[in-house]
Amino acid sequence: MFKNKTLLITGGTGSFGNAVLNMFVDTDIKEIRIFSRDEKKQHDMRIKYKNEKITYHIGDVRDFTTINSAMHGVDYVFSAAALKQVPSCEFYPIEAVKTNIMGTENVLNAAIANKVKKVICLSTDKAIYPINAMGMSKALMEKVAIAKSNVTDLETIICNTRYGNVMGTRGSVIPLFIEQAKSGKDITITDGDMTRFMMSLDEAVKLVLFAYKYGKQGDTFVQKSPASTILDIAIAVKTLFKSKSQIKIIGTRHGEKKHEVLLGKEELLIAQDIGNYYRLPRNNKSINYNIYYEQGEEKLTQNEYYGSDNTYRLTLDETMKMLLKLDFMQEALNA
Repeated sequence: MFKNKTLLITGGTGSFGNAVLNMFVDTDIKEIRIFSRDEKKQHDMRIKYKNEKITYHIGDVRDFTTINSAMHGVDYVFSAAALKQVPSCEFYPIEAVKTNIMGTENVLNAAIANKVKKVICLSTDKAIYPINAMGMSKALMEKVAIAKSNVTDLETIICNTRYGNVMGTRGSVIPLFIEQAKSGKDITITDGDMTRFMMSLDEAVKLVLFAYKYGKQGDTFVQKSPASTILDIAIAVKTLFKSKSQIKIIGTRHGEKKHEVLLGKEELLIAQDIGNYYRLPRNNKSINYNIYYEQGEEKLTQNEYYGSDNTYRLTLDETMKMLLKLDFMQEALNA
C-alpha cells in the first residue's frame, strides 16, 4: 500500500518518528517527509541517513500554514508531534493544549483539506482516567480525532494508536537508570510497587503498520503489553551493568500514577480482541441525548479495566531478557 506513496511524519525527529522512518526508508515508498521544529535534529538526520527519499520540513503543528504547506501531495500521515514530559506539561498545561490538542487538529484539518488517505495519531495510556495535564491533553487529542472521523463522507481515514511505556523513548525511565548505573549514582525510583506496561519501539511501529493496513474510520488500536514494577526494572538495569549503585526511593512525582490503564472499563465493553491488539471502534451513537434517559449499560458496573496492575506481570528474569533485546541497551552495554 505504500509503494510509490508519500508519508509525512510530524514530530519526525523524535524517537517514534525515527523508528517509523527506519521501518520505511528501505522499502519502495516514494518519499518520507520529516516535519518538526528542530532544525538541529533534522540536520543530524540528514547527515545520518543521506537518503534522497527523505525530505525535511521545518514547521510547527501549532501553525496551520506550515503543516498545510508540508501536506501537499501526501498519501499517509503519522502524527507523533507532542509534548510528552509529565512534569513539563504540569507546569505549562496551556503549552500541552496548544501542541497536543490544537496541533493535532491542525494536522487533521490539513490532511482532510489535502485529501490524505489515512492519518494515524499517537496516544498514550496516560489518556485513560488522566490525572495529569499531559494525559488530559492526549485524551482530548483522541476525542478531537474521533470527532473529525465522524464527518459524513470524509475521504481521509483517521485512527488512533495507544501505547504504554515504550522503552527507550524520550521520557522513558530506562535511559535514566542506565546513566545512573554506569556512573555509580543512586538509581532513583519513585515507588517500587509502581507498574508500567513494557513494549519496544519495534512493537510500537508494528502497531502503526497494522493501523495503516486494517484501520477503519475512527478506530483506536491498543497494543497488548506485559508490565513490570519500577523496582524490577531498576534491579534489572543494575544487574545487567554489574553496577554498585544503590536503589533509592524518592517518592512519586507530581502528576504520576501508581498504575497505568490502556483500556477503561467503559471501553473494554465494546473493545474487540484481535490477537496482539484491541480494536476500539468509534462511538456511533446519536447526538440525541433523549435516548440516554431510557437506556444504560448494565454490564458496566461488573466490567474490569485493562491496566498495568492486571495484565501479565513480568518476572525479574523476564524483564532482563526483554531489556537485552533492545538495541540501545546493547549499545550501552558495549560502550
